[in-house]
Amino acid sequence: MIQINEHYLKLQASYLFSDIAKRVNAYQAANPDKKLIRMGIGDVTEPLPAACLEAFHAAIDEMGARTSFRGYGPEQGYDFLRSAIALNEYQSLGCDIAADEIFVSDGAKCDTGNIQEIFGLNNRVAVPDPVYPVYVDTNVMAGRTGTFVQGRYEGLTYLECTPENGYVPALPEGDVDLIYLCFPNNPTGAVATREQLQAWVEYALSRRAIILYDAAYWAFIRDPQIPRSIFEIPGARECAIEFRSFSKNAGFTGTRCAFTVVPKELKAYDGAGEAVLVHKLWNRRHTTKFNGVSYPVQKAAAAIYSDAGRAQVATLIDLYMANAALIRTTMESLGYACVGGDNAPYVWIQTGASSWEFFDRLLQSAGVVCTPGAGFGKCGEGHVRLSAFNSRANVEEALQRIRALLKP
Repeated sequence: MIQINEHYLKLQASYLFSDIAKRVNAYQAANPDKKLIRMGIGDVTEPLPAACLEAFHAAIDEMGARTSFRGYGPEQGYDFLRSAIALNEYQSLGCDIAADEIFVSDGAKCDTGNIQEIFGLNNRVAVPDPVYPVYVDTNVMAGRTGTFVQGRYEGLTYLECTPENGYVPALPEGDVDLIYLCFPNNPTGAVATREQLQAWVEYALSRRAIILYDAAYWAFIRDPQIPRSIFEIPGARECAIEFRSFSKNAGFTGTRCAFTVVPKELKAYDGAGEAVLVHKLWNRRHTTKFNGVSYPVQKAAAAIYSDAGRAQVATLIDLYMANAALIRTTMESLGYACVGGDNAPYVWIQTGASSWEFFDRLLQSAGVVCTPGAGFGKCGEGHVRLSAFNSRANVEEALQRIRALLKP
């Protein structure tokens, strides 16, 4: 008799964004003539930069000629892209990251979910709360948690992010082994200072723990004092893995390209306490279970680092960050405390009411979709997230509707 992985049965009945989709679909069915403005899920709306399109087309033409056709590529990514990432994203900041420490993939979501496979099931895992659901759900699937009790999984250490700590969690009181951190944060939009990240690195080094650092929104940081990479922090090469994506800064949500950085000196330990190089483990997992990102997509991604690509990506980021600033100032003018929107494309809003009730109010009365904070964890209750990923016209119209609904 075939048996299932029963850890899947611990998962909550529906994923957050599936719940949102069901409510939105019901609203649209009941109101077919009303325009709905989506400011919930963080999907981009603007087309790919022209430089990326040109490189994409050129690479497709290459694939159509026998002399330049390419079959299977290196699973870790082509050297032209890995080298460009190392130079432009790390070495330019003074970070000692080499091209062969970079693994190109089809998404940071995939990598943050898959990375846990190379670590033992007895590791103690710490996750922020509120949290990007993938961090939690993939560890539940693997069997590192107990059951779901009163809004949390037994066996996980939750790092509470609240208004009182500026949505940047304090170090855990006890020992943990795997630490998920995300800055700029999804969903809150909060950022961590150099000093705060240094404390986390020192904690991890002192306990031989590993930080899994999700920096998917690094390109939206405007404050030059805020680190764009965990590897700007001394000691991070010995205790951290970093995940990034081209989805939000360059519009690759439908094109799929991302990367993970695993330093060669990063170590974990076997049951006998002997050190094992994590880089080798991830390389084995990556090459066994992943066939690589397509050549045309990688050529398009590399074009981001051309002069034209840089300028075009900067224009996209400026557009979304202008939207974010408008969202935050509007909500603050209506009396709501907010974080984010200055170094991140999300605005995290204290509602003073149930997250799902506020979600339903905006949906039913304004035709605007937000994301309820409760879907990200216990500490998300009483908050909603508004996304800046939309056209300026849609953002302005949505905020006009919200202002009319919520103004005192």
